[in-house]
Amino acid sequence: MMAAPAETATPEAFQVVSEQFADLRVLRYQVPGFETLAPKQKELLYYLYEAALSGRDISYDQNYRHNLRVRRTIEALWNANQERRTGTSNTQQVEQAQKFNVYAKRFWFSNGVHHHYSTRKFVPECSREYFATLVRSVDSKTLPLLPGESVDQFLATITPVIFDPTLDAKRVNQEAGQDLVKTSANNFYQNLTQKEVEDYYAKKIDKKDPKPVSYGLNSRLVKDKSGKIVEQPWKVGGLYGQSITQIVYWLGKAVDVAENPEQKLALQKLVQFYSTGDLKTWDDYNIAWVHDTKSRTDVVNGFIEVYGDPLGYRASYESVVSFKDLEASKRIKAIGDQAQWFENNSPILAQHKKKNVVGITAKVITTVVESGDAAPATPIGINLPNANWIRKEHGSKSVNLGNIVEAYDQASAGGSLDEFAFDDAEKQRARQYSSLAGKLHTDMHEVIGHASGQINPGVGTPKETLKSYASAIEEGRADLVALYYVMDPKLVEIGVMPSLEVGKTEYDSYIRNGLMVQLTRLPLGETVEEAHMRNRQMVAKWAYEKGQKDKVIEKVTRDGKTYFRINDYQKLRGLFGQLLRETQRLTSEGDYNAAKNLIETYGVKVDPVLHKEVLARYQKLNIAPYQGFIQPKLVPVEQEGKIVDVKLEYPSDFAQQMLEYGRKYSFLPNVN
Repeated sequence: MMAAPAETATPEAFQVVSEQFADLRVLRYQVPGFETLAPKQKELLYYLYEAALSGRDISYDQNYRHNLRVRRTIEALWNANQERRTGTSNTQQVEQAQKFNVYAKRFWFSNGVHHHYSTRKFVPECSREYFATLVRSVDSKTLPLLPGESVDQFLATITPVIFDPTLDAKRVNQEAGQDLVKTSANNFYQNLTQKEVEDYYAKKIDKKDPKPVSYGLNSRLVKDKSGKIVEQPWKVGGLYGQSITQIVYWLGKAVDVAENPEQKLALQKLVQFYSTGDLKTWDDYNIAWVHDTKSRTDVVNGFIEVYGDPLGYRASYESVVSFKDLEASKRIKAIGDQAQWFENNSPILAQHKKKNVVGITAKVITTVVESGDAAPATPIGINLPNANWIRKEHGSKSVNLGNIVEAYDQASAGGSLDEFAFDDAEKQRARQYSSLAGKLHTDMHEVIGHASGQINPGVGTPKETLKSYASAIEEGRADLVALYYVMDPKLVEIGVMPSLEVGKTEYDSYIRNGLMVQLTRLPLGETVEEAHMRNRQMVAKWAYEKGQKDKVIEKVTRDGKTYFRINDYQKLRGLFGQLLRETQRLTSEGDYNAAKNLIETYGVKVDPVLHKEVLARYQKLNIAPYQGFIQPKLVPVEQEGKIVDVKLEYPSDFAQQMLEYGRKYSFLPNVN
């Protein structure tokens, strides 16, 4: 039952790659099938599109308290900078203007002054003097000045925020032994230490509660002047209320054109959550959303993922608006239908298996727009909700972002494979199967991986027990489920892959990436801190070390270059199974020390000699290691004040889209 790819325009007709700068590449994606939707479905998607973009300011402010002022400064300076770049033959000025351009685009790409992936602060390559001249050249009314603030005072404040790499250097710090709250620059906590936060929630959370709410998910935690710790909820009338009011307005219009009663109820619950900030209502919304399985259209909207909080409590705003790809969903549905078989046959301990896997709804979606934490850089698969008890009792939705994956495939360059794959056989297999192998890994990771296993009664959630290691362990656990089963004949039997050669392709890719290629994302001398990178290195390094006696994975040096060759795929599968059992055990039992030891031993440290070699090899390829997207634009067609159709446009200029968003969706004050 191999799903045929959705019909898309040829790469020649639609330019996927827009531009490249710094370590980033900006792409575009298509929305095939949009024109075949019913007018009411298009209208619904338009309202959800507006709701998604209305929350954009929130992400900037959550990431860092100065981000909105920096963004509005860039927006105020952009046109003046373009004039300096194009209106002179002074090469020095042109160079400075170009460097400011690159900084602006990097800032937009990362939703702030910290790199979207490494979370390290990046600074402009133009001079402070050039920046100051630019600021003084524009009308001061266009600058984000605070009440009574002069341009000179503004410059004194904003310049170090932008140019000093040591000021608020990391958005998310995960370095063991440090105060992760004090040393992280995100805007989730104020005047607090890590211990104070952990003590606050230790008193608040009942580990024996079988249905705990997601404490801290939608609030900022602050210590006021009297020393009292208080939560400031993100809701209508609360923190971020100006943006959330707009989100609620558009969600309310979506309620009126919902496809069916189930979708209507879910959207109503989401409006209620945003209106009250009540976390019990958030759970009610998630349950209603999981049970809405018949709608063609769908939306993820809310405070979802907690990667931006080193303690894993507070979630970043994001939205993904989509509709189901009916043909491509056959592959992912075939996997979801076998969820109980995968659980029963998993190598994890019997007491950690779910006896009754319920309600996994799996589909391939066509993305219409993404916003907040999901854009411009985007996930390729999503499994929600994140609350373990809801997943256990009501199930989950797993999606593969089909048209996003398709755009990545169209844009992918073969240079990395040619440089780091061991031999022609590995390269040839990858060219034949890598697209399918990647999709199957994502499907298995999201549909089966995140939904598998259970936590022992009374243990508490991973963010409470595994703390700062919870995200890396959870991503590793889901990866290991995917890796274990992508070499299982069951996937051939149910018709989602032609042979185990697909599984071998994924093993080659995973080891190559986990041990070498992903190091291209790190500056020389840095350790690994991002959760997904930690998990991939942990899995690959652990398997390499444990299989050394049998040379399961062999490190080979040829012509001064390092390669990793897999000699025994079945033994490697066995190793992945062993590590899956252990990651599930420490998750189920809440074994913090084991989780810390696993991540710190295998997931954090980098071999500096290999790192230097990999960076040198990759630099010659001229491929940006990170990619993100310009969003499609929905334009309503109205007759007599009513929407009768919605047209789809594909903008091609990243900066112009960012400026347009800044004009249209700027709802929050400069300081929140």
